[in-house]
Amino acid sequence: MATWNSRGLRGSTLEDLINRTNEKYLEGGLALIQKIPTPITPITIDKESRHITLAYFGQKSTVDYIGAVQGIPVCFDAKECAGDTFALQNIHEHQVEFMKQFEKQGGIAFFLIYYTGRDIFYYLPYEMLRFFWDRAREGGRRSFRFDELNPAYIMPKKHGVLVPYLDMLQQDLEDRE
Repeated sequence: MATWNSRGLRGSTLEDLINRTNEKYLEGGLALIQKIPTPITPITIDKESRHITLAYFGQKSTVDYIGAVQGIPVCFDAKECAGDTFALQNIHEHQVEFMKQFEKQGGIAFFLIYYTGRDIFYYLPYEMLRFFWDRAREGGRRSFRFDELNPAYIMPKKHGVLVPYLDMLQQDLEDRE
C-alpha cells in the first residue's frame, strides 16, 4: 500500500478556498489577485510523462498572493493553525521584510489565518503581525494566542464568498485613517 506525506498537503484546502474567492472577486470586478508560485529548480524529470520527479526550492518565496483591489496594491500570505496558539516560526523573516517594504511603497500587507479547530478565518493586518514579531525578537513570546487578536478582524460567513477578506481589508483601511 502506498503511503503519502500529509505535510505536503497542508494549506492546500485553504489555498483552494482563497483561489476560488479570488476568482469570484475577479468576476465581480472587485479585485485582481494572483497566486505567486513557489520557485523550484527541477533535478529529475521523467522522460515519458515529462513530470518533475525531484526538485528543490530555487529561492525564498515572498508571499502567497499579490495584486490590486480597486487600485490599492495588496499582498498577503495564507496560513493554517490547528490550535489557539500560532507559532511565529511559521512566518519567515524575509516575508516580514517583504511586507514591510510593500507597505512602505503604499501597499497593504496582511495574513489570512484559518483556525481549523474553530473553523474561523482571520485577517491579520501587517501592523498587528509586526507587534507580535517585534515582541518575539525582544525576548517575548514566539507565538500569539487567539485571544490576543482583535475580534473585529474575524471574517464573518458570507453567502457566495468562501474567504471574504475584502470586508476586513476595508476595516483595515478605516483603522489606518
